[in-house]
Amino acid sequence: MGTLTTPVARPQGLYDREAEWDRLVAFVDDPRPGPAIGVLTGPQGHGKSFLLKALARATGGFYFAGQEAAQAETLRALAERYARHAGLARAPRWTEWRDALLALAGSGREPAALVVIDGFPEVVRQSPGLPATISEVCHQLGGGPDGSSRLRLLLCGSTTPVMSRLLNASAGWVDQVVEMAPLDYRQARELWAIDDVGLALRVHAVVGGSAAFRFDPAGDRPPVGFADFDRWVQERVLSPRLPLFWKAGHILGRVPDGWDMASCHSTVAALAAGRSTPGAIADWLDRPATDVPHILSHLEVRGLVRGEPDAFQPGLIHYRITEPLLAFDHAVIRPHRSELVDADAAGIEEIWRRARSTFERDVGAPHFARICREWAVRFAPAALFGDAPASALSGSLPHATTQAEEIDVVVRGEQGRRPGPLLSIGSVSWTHPMDTPHLERLRGHLARLAALGEDTDRTRLVCFGAAGFGPGLREAEGDGEVLLVSPERLYGDGVRPRNPQEGGRP
Repeated sequence: MGTLTTPVARPQGLYDREAEWDRLVAFVDDPRPGPAIGVLTGPQGHGKSFLLKALARATGGFYFAGQEAAQAETLRALAERYARHAGLARAPRWTEWRDALLALAGSGREPAALVVIDGFPEVVRQSPGLPATISEVCHQLGGGPDGSSRLRLLLCGSTTPVMSRLLNASAGWVDQVVEMAPLDYRQARELWAIDDVGLALRVHAVVGGSAAFRFDPAGDRPPVGFADFDRWVQERVLSPRLPLFWKAGHILGRVPDGWDMASCHSTVAALAAGRSTPGAIADWLDRPATDVPHILSHLEVRGLVRGEPDAFQPGLIHYRITEPLLAFDHAVIRPHRSELVDADAAGIEEIWRRARSTFERDVGAPHFARICREWAVRFAPAALFGDAPASALSGSLPHATTQAEEIDVVVRGEQGRRPGPLLSIGSVSWTHPMDTPHLERLRGHLARLAALGEDTDRTRLVCFGAAGFGPGLREAEGDGEVLLVSPERLYGDGVRPRNPQEGGRP
């Protein structure tokens, strides 16, 4: 867009999100004539609505949150909200979105004429012609005698097929797209103000990078030390009297009519149990393999799962759950939901005691492996692998017959369309200390990869250990044979989390 003419101060209560705030303010304050349309999207629970409400307050804009309702009810609610915003004695009567949009654009010649429609997918579900109407109205407003309408229309919605279609078709009529990604694991630690890195990893495995959970009852009494994790899970996550207990069901439950919800839930349960390929999921469901791809595609377009190619067999796709709470729910809460609903504090404690090993195996361990891969690409020192990492994936050795032949972290460099140079292979251990057997296993993998034609001359061996390293590995590291990466290193040596009161809400 254009140059910022009247800078708008970022609210003190807004945690992080400096880049998103600056882009949205620049969009609103662009001095060029004519209307403009912007889109803000991203996963649920990451502060989109909070950001837009703050933006509307700071710029004098109009904010409306849509919800599941018939078009007539939505237009009545919109009119009533607009009447309060504009100080009208009586709410206007709108029967079509075209009338509403033209009225909302009436102040479009004023500076920073912002109109926000939040919950856009829910609105479009009952008004499927709304995107086309928006495009037509903005074209009409821009074609006036002076083209001076300054309407800045922001459409906001969580990652859904509606938003995906809007973005795919937006090249001709959307002027700005801002996507709010989840906070990464380092930012999440700062938000929760957790000193202990082992505790930070476990909290992130439960609630991920969603800032919303820090400011709902889950964050009222956050864990204050590693030993306090169990208390926090029992009181704030497994209690059916608090919203987090039901949240994952709402995340998955917002699907179009006609979808087989049972298959969606069972597919997520299969992923949470470590079945990452379509074939393994089909076996879990006891369904034909042809039934699984369309379920995975549906979950992927909603941003709930993500497919990643195998590091050594690109045609093999591994699917991961992107929302940690969804994985925690299907691994821990869902199998015990009926018990938990009726349990008292002692009952919840007993259920968690039984489920704790499942959490560590099916939630904590794969989550730690994903963080290790993220670290390798985003946070590892530039010279650590001898070249800039382009990807960090898991990999199955060709013709592998056992899980022991799978490599947790495979780092490659950039090389166009072809697989890049093999910069590193790494093994991950979540609950058990690592020692020389882990290094020997990596050496065996490296020899096999060399026999298969991989260039392994500069491939670094890495052990990622959340439970520590034995003396043999420490000695091997001193000899330059292996790199050891601890949780402290994942979070940055010597980096302390800042108090969230310094940054405020999401």
